[in-house]
Amino acid sequence: MFWISAVVFAVVVGLLVASIRRGRRDHDPEIDRSEAPWGEPFIAIAGVAVPALILLGVYVFSLSEMNALQAAGSKPAMTVEVSARDWWWEARYPNGAVTANEIHIPIGVPVRLDLTTRDVIHSFWVPRLQVKTDNIPGRHNYMWIQADRAGRYRGFCAEFCGLQHTNMNFWIVAEPQAEFDAWLDDQVADVTEAALALDGAEIFLSSSCAGCHALRGTTAVGLAGPDLTHLAARETLAGVLPNTRSSLEQFIRDPQSVKPGIAMPPAELTADELRAVV
Repeated sequence: MFWISAVVFAVVVGLLVASIRRGRRDHDPEIDRSEAPWGEPFIAIAGVAVPALILLGVYVFSLSEMNALQAAGSKPAMTVEVSARDWWWEARYPNGAVTANEIHIPIGVPVRLDLTTRDVIHSFWVPRLQVKTDNIPGRHNYMWIQADRAGRYRGFCAEFCGLQHTNMNFWIVAEPQAEFDAWLDDQVADVTEAALALDGAEIFLSSSCAGCHALRGTTAVGLAGPDLTHLAARETLAGVLPNTRSSLEQFIRDPQSVKPGIAMPPAELTADELRAVV
């Protein structure tokens, strides 16, 4: 399709250049140009017949490619539920693992994605792996992706969804099967007391944070925001900031400065409380 478009583009530019040169050469104020010769065979052929044939060919080619893309993922290795929100992505795995804005997959096998949304229409798109598919309220759409090489593949929302559409980014992290299995086993584990900074945990669980976020193994079971059980294992925060201490402090203190319009309000914590939570 790229090369077809390149040829059409070259021909159109050539015609434009030729018409400009001819117009300059043939300019004569005494010639009556009030009636354009729309009936010329050239106009009918080059302006109607040829574009119609090209568009029809591209359409047929696109249908065959889309069918091939759909059929290739008929036997996926696993299914991941991907739910779009304003403005982040949640991924749930069959074993109960939950993550946000980072979707891990094993390399070399097709992975089926069950696409839903909690609010407006979004569109899941990883340009290097697959065509885009809409996330539509009240409907389950499906697609599959496969990465043949390990790496991080950037994804986007391809449907204008609202104020933070441009920052609704995510990453597909493709890794060898053994590394993926180890990551998946780790992600399904609950937090333990040894892994918690106890003062910060007490503040978190007694504040409004626990009303929107979940920490598996604790009383925090909120569903409005991302599951934070294994937040430290993610490379980004909200898909836009590096996952560092200073970034986390900024996001908790004033999330609107990072993603204006998101549902999360500023946290009413003292400086000491904020450090403990982080």
